[in-house]
Amino acid sequence: MTESIQVEAVAQEQAPVSGRSVADYYRPFPDHTQLPAEDGTFVKNFLEHPQSILLTDSIWPVLQQKHPDGQFTIGQDSGIYWRETEPAYKGAISPDWYYVPNVPPLLGGQTRRSYVLWREFIAPLITIEFVSDADGGEYDRTPYEGKFWIYENIVRPAYYAIFHAEQVKLDVYHLVENQFQPLKPNGRKHYPIWQLGIELGMWPGIYRNVHLAWLRWWDDQGNLLLTGEEMAVLAAQRAEQEAQRAEQEAQRAEQAEERAAKLAAKLRALGIDPDAEE
Repeated sequence: MTESIQVEAVAQEQAPVSGRSVADYYRPFPDHTQLPAEDGTFVKNFLEHPQSILLTDSIWPVLQQKHPDGQFTIGQDSGIYWRETEPAYKGAISPDWYYVPNVPPLLGGQTRRSYVLWREFIAPLITIEFVSDADGGEYDRTPYEGKFWIYENIVRPAYYAIFHAEQVKLDVYHLVENQFQPLKPNGRKHYPIWQLGIELGMWPGIYRNVHLAWLRWWDDQGNLLLTGEEMAVLAAQRAEQEAQRAEQEAQRAEQAEERAAKLAAKLRALGIDPDAEE
């Protein structure tokens, strides 16, 4: 019996038990274009979108330097498919923010609709959940259902962060020997993401007209990573300060010239030529 006939025989034997037809065993796993991009639920609150933008915008220069070839992707409330189910979206988990290194930003010239783990096999370096209610789902370790269990056992990011904006609380876990271990903050109360040379922490400040404890990045020296808008504002402030310094220098020079002119006038009144050579 040839190998193909053996496989078909096994498939026919198993099909009645599993409920699958023989064709199902030869059907390739779907890709991101064949899977739903969302499950029809609303975004939990109005802060998720600006928080995701803040994380992405400020880390972008770091990732461009890390990946000069542009091979990385960032997901914002988009699905990571980890198993095939019916309906399909139940086989996905949707971190509020995640970063995957060494994968193309486009697939076949198309924008990603989701990240399909069984197609690309590369785990995210970090996944982040923004807590919007008190159900504790981000810590749920129920096998095949709980977010914590799925991240730890299937998706396996190097870091898993859970951010409570209202409680001003941040928990970060690091995958060590296939288990999430709580990551301890450093002296700045930041959590080092050593692969990128940056730190993750909470920043009390105003972003998009909202004063809140925002989740932000710092470099390994403790310098806040700025967004493009913040860098533009800072550059404008520095330009204004430089203009003010230049104006002050011009005023001082003008005042010194006026004093010199008055002194020369007094000397001439006394019959002394200030321009005469000694």
